[in-house]
Amino acid sequence: MFEVLENDTLAPNVQRLVVRAPRIAKARKPGQFVIVHPEKGGERIPLTIADADPEEGTITLFVQAVGASTLKITGTPPGSPLLDIAGPLGKETDIENWGRVVCVGGGVGTAVLYPQAKALADAGNEVTTIIGGRSAPFIILANELGRFSREVLITTEDGSLGRQGFVTNALQELIDDPQRCPQAIFAVGPVPMMRAICELSRPYGIKTIVSLNPIMIDGTGMCGGCRVKIAGETKFACVDGPEFDGHQVDFDLLMDRLTMYREQEARLVEDLPESLKSKITKVKR
Repeated sequence: MFEVLENDTLAPNVQRLVVRAPRIAKARKPGQFVIVHPEKGGERIPLTIADADPEEGTITLFVQAVGASTLKITGTPPGSPLLDIAGPLGKETDIENWGRVVCVGGGVGTAVLYPQAKALADAGNEVTTIIGGRSAPFIILANELGRFSREVLITTEDGSLGRQGFVTNALQELIDDPQRCPQAIFAVGPVPMMRAICELSRPYGIKTIVSLNPIMIDGTGMCGGCRVKIAGETKFACVDGPEFDGHQVDFDLLMDRLTMYREQEARLVEDLPESLKSKITKVKR
């Protein structure tokens, strides 16, 4: 059993969980993830390890309640256990000193971006971070990312915080400025956002890394559920990723795979108590 030590609200339906997992905390590298199994017979949920404290033996997870299983995870109170957590899984982030790097996070994807951005800054890169969200309440970790970013640019669709617009608008301004144009871009967020960033950076030949989170089940590559097509070849996000060259990703196939189990998820939600159904945020994937 893995005890939840802290469970705090970051944004609407987004929780920060600190969980006791000593072995994972010692082995974890930036970019890796765990698969959380909240209860017997429940769904296995892949979650990026946002932070870890090897001395305290804890890992930090950011979870958005978008379905029945994630709602069970976010609803676990401090002092209660999660059934099991497998990890760390996946390859660690390829950290180099590129010079100027832009890290782009959308919604809860900003939490996935956090360990990458920190590691890139520690490697000597000049990091500029762009955070996007629907409105001010959905912007997370701006202060934390600001501690090691040259600047943090915030965009919201309704203009309630930062500039109104999308992360691609802010990214284009950086690319157009010779003094701020990045040598590499790291993007994590909704698939349409990552796709738009890749199409924006492609003509400039800027290396663009995206973190993919398709349907995962066992996390070892045995089930084949997390198949993605990279440069025309089949890869498994859980063992070959989750990070890939965004210019080589088949985003059409990825988006199709993300809709595979919507009917089953809808049935699970229907079985939830009415008090819990209202807490589930419907998001575009």
